[in-house]
Amino acid sequence: MVDRLIILIWLASMPLLACADDVKLKPEVSEFIFEKVPFDECHASTILELTNGDLLAAWFGGRQEGDESVAIWLSRKNVGETWSAPTRMAHYEEVPTWNPVLFRDADNRIWLFFKVGPNEESWVGAYRISPDNGKTWGEVTYLPAGLLGPVRNKPILLSNGDILAGSSKEAGMRRGAKDPRPYWSWAAWAELSHDGGKTWTIHGPIVYPGVNFGVIQPTLWESAPGHIKMLLRSTELIGHICESASEDGGKTWTSVRTTSLPNPDSGIDAVRMKDGRIALVYNHTTDGRTPLNLAISADDGNTWGRPYVLEDSPGEYSYPAIIQSADGRLHITYTWKRLRIKHVVLNPMELAR
Repeated sequence: MVDRLIILIWLASMPLLACADDVKLKPEVSEFIFEKVPFDECHASTILELTNGDLLAAWFGGRQEGDESVAIWLSRKNVGETWSAPTRMAHYEEVPTWNPVLFRDADNRIWLFFKVGPNEESWVGAYRISPDNGKTWGEVTYLPAGLLGPVRNKPILLSNGDILAGSSKEAGMRRGAKDPRPYWSWAAWAELSHDGGKTWTIHGPIVYPGVNFGVIQPTLWESAPGHIKMLLRSTELIGHICESASEDGGKTWTSVRTTSLPNPDSGIDAVRMKDGRIALVYNHTTDGRTPLNLAISADDGNTWGRPYVLEDSPGEYSYPAIIQSADGRLHITYTWKRLRIKHVVLNPMELAR
């Protein structure tokens, strides 16, 4: 009788569980940043709100990822207008560029970080700075060897004025090699600046215990002064989004451990909202890069609510970037089938606590 009752309760709960995992979001805005462009593929977008409410977005685009044709592109959306035609911000004749990241510092200078190199293991970190909300840009500056800058996700400005960037290193990668994973070494790092980006120190490595081919591409938030939370992309050897924490402003980090959320070896991004909740964009699967989902945490990332659905059609929807604008809305950009960069706007008040 008890077994039968358990089965009946389980059967009755199935539709509710299915609905909880399949709540499709209805954005206030859903648009492509561009339609006609001089490149075949694009990936790895980043988004930033300027002080006047305008938006900047950047990504890399070319024939295909890793091809020497790949350049960094930038588009602007003035308040009340559409996105501008993409402008090429960095391009090299013999090597590709990668993973742009936009950031506004305490002096309202706009940083465009990016990487240069034939593959991930040989990246050189670079950046350009705009003093006037992205209207004009300085020349390319290269970071010292050993520093990469924010490797995919936005840095954060800490309550003490420091800049903290999540970085990582992918060593041993050889495109086209036969299963080189036993020789791969992935690790995350934190890069910290006390002087507005003039100089940096590097802290880590931040690794998953016992797994050399483990975690990269941290996303960060400050939950209290000096207390930082980090979520990390993981490989299929782990299969879940991972986490670490710092209580000294990013200098030392706890041992990495898994969260309850799956990860198919794909990029993630998070933001701490004004009401204290955490919004995370990620692929809620261990296989492939669809669906693309949004999850909300009301307890500083300790537990997560149901995964809302942004995209669930066949194709790749990946490498999201998320910010909260001054009016409280969430802005998300992401790769749409490697053909477009999509921009959606959500009202977080409509997301369950």
